[in-house]
Amino acid sequence: MSTFSTDLGLDGLKAETDTLFRRKRLLNFGLPAVIAVYLIYVFFSFDVPGLWQRASMENARTLVADSYSYKTHVTRDNRSGEVKIAIEGERKGSYPAGEGPDWVSIGETTIVDLGDGHIVTFGAEEVSYDVPGYGLISATPGRRGVQAVFPEGVIPDWISASKNRVAITTDAGRFTITRNRAEVFRYFTGWELFWFTLDSPYYGVGPGALMGLAFSGEAGEIWSDFWNNPMWRHRDVAWAIFETILMAFLGTIGGAIIALPLAFMAARNFTPFAALRFTARRFFDFLRGVDALIWTIVLARAFGPGPLTGALAILVTDTGTFGKIFSEALENVDKTQIEGVQSTGANAVQRYRFGVIPQITPVLLSQLLYFLESNTRSATIIGAITGGGIGLMLTQAIITQKDWEEVAYYIVLIILMVIFMDWFSGWLRRRLIRGDEGGH
Repeated sequence: MSTFSTDLGLDGLKAETDTLFRRKRLLNFGLPAVIAVYLIYVFFSFDVPGLWQRASMENARTLVADSYSYKTHVTRDNRSGEVKIAIEGERKGSYPAGEGPDWVSIGETTIVDLGDGHIVTFGAEEVSYDVPGYGLISATPGRRGVQAVFPEGVIPDWISASKNRVAITTDAGRFTITRNRAEVFRYFTGWELFWFTLDSPYYGVGPGALMGLAFSGEAGEIWSDFWNNPMWRHRDVAWAIFETILMAFLGTIGGAIIALPLAFMAARNFTPFAALRFTARRFFDFLRGVDALIWTIVLARAFGPGPLTGALAILVTDTGTFGKIFSEALENVDKTQIEGVQSTGANAVQRYRFGVIPQITPVLLSQLLYFLESNTRSATIIGAITGGGIGLMLTQAIITQKDWEEVAYYIVLIILMVIFMDWFSGWLRRRLIRGDEGGH
């Protein structure tokens, strides 16, 4: 009887163990299988093969190259014969009439030397491009379009030719001709005119000579020419950075100021009325449940575009988030400290001030500084929608699709801004929460 009961117990234990192992094996093999099936579904439903086929590596390389280079436009009006030279094709970067870089010879016949034997000639009637290893390409623009003559053989794929337009792209540059104008682009590495424009007396001056001029009393003029650079707009960019940080600061601090008193209404140990707690918590859920970008669009209809609208959008979203975080912190406060303050005869306000606030201050400051850093990044996107800050300038530069070096410049500034805010919030966190005077 005893042996039979023991055998039954062992058999039951063995069956239970086998069941446990089967469940573990099912979990270990089944979960990866489910994930694999899901990834396969995503692969085909998102048309990843088609996306890869549509991707253009040539466009990607051009985009990357444009971010660290600039192009000089040499443009000839085929109707008047006038030749203009401008960096990035902008009026603010135009050379004075009759002047240009040393690789352009302006006259009755303008010769553009693109280097390595690539020569473009603007004649009185005919325009030509001598491509080494291929031959001379000539074109005559007129009312009926562009009459182009190519060397014998199949036209290569780096030439696009039609009745009204001829475009030639080589390693030396790009040449296009239409009925009304002919244009040559030559690329150079760097951010030209970043410091001074062509009309500045300090353009082309070396760093050593520039420093000498600054020490000789021209520091103010040098700074003014740089700060008011009409192409790179350093003054406007600095103000846009300030606007972005201001949006994040006002939205974050404002959200925390509003959320703190409301958090007491949502805390179980401070509000005994369940209906009031429920209302406060659902209010917080409503505010943080709608993304800041959606609030931006809604508030823009009410208040119009501008940095203030972006700050209000951040404030609304953060009020809901801070309300939830602060109410949870209030529910975890130590009653002993509150009772100790109460024993001194303190009133309700004093109990909150000296018994509650000191306990939640580390949580409050930690979350406040974290969201300040995070909202600095969010303010960039919000600014692109509401029309303020560095986000707007970045969007405008992307939409134009011609000055990608400016896009790279703004992105670098945004990264530096985020790095600074990360350092600043960490420094404040150490000083205010841990009292670290040395910053270590």
